[in-house]
This record gives sequence, structure tokens and C-alpha cells, in this order.
Amino acid sequence: MEISTIAELIKTEIPDAEIQTKDVSGAEDNLHFAFLVVSSAFENKSLLEQHRMVMNILKEKLKAEIHAVQLQTMPRSRYNAIKQAQIKTA
Repeated sequence: MEISTIAELIKTEIPDAEIQTKDVSGAEDNLHFAFLVVSSAFENKSLLEQHRMVMNILKEKLKAEIHAVQLQTMPRSRYNAIKQAQIKTA
């Protein structure tokens, strides 16, 4: 499965998602992926709720086309605050 296809699938359900992706297969199987998903849809949701939102989108693909996912989620406000802090210290 192509990593861009997975990102597009997430965006169909979370349209404002900013997604950073990485293939961490270590082989040519293309079945292990890492994602950072940033969205305003995660505001006021626990980390568990955020992960469930994304994993529910991927659940059918996880049955056959994806073996493993390293998932990091973040509300947009937190992501923007981190980016601002990085700019100030740079």
C-alpha cells in the first residue's frame, strides 16, 4: 500500500488534517508506517480519543494492507504553539 493513499484516506474523514508520513518498513513490504496527524478535530479530545479517530479510519486497511502503524496525533493549537516556540529559540 502506498503511504500517500493512507494519508488521503485519513483526509477524507478529517479534511483539515496535516499529515506527516514515514515508511518505517525497513524492508520492501511497505506495511509499516509512522504518522503524525495534526487537526483541529482533536481539540478537547484525549490522546486515546484522537488515536481512536484515526485508527477507526484505518481499521479495514489494518486487516490486510497495513501491518503496523506508529501514530502520533496532536491538536492544531498545540502543534502551532510548539512551532512558535521553536521559531523563538532558533
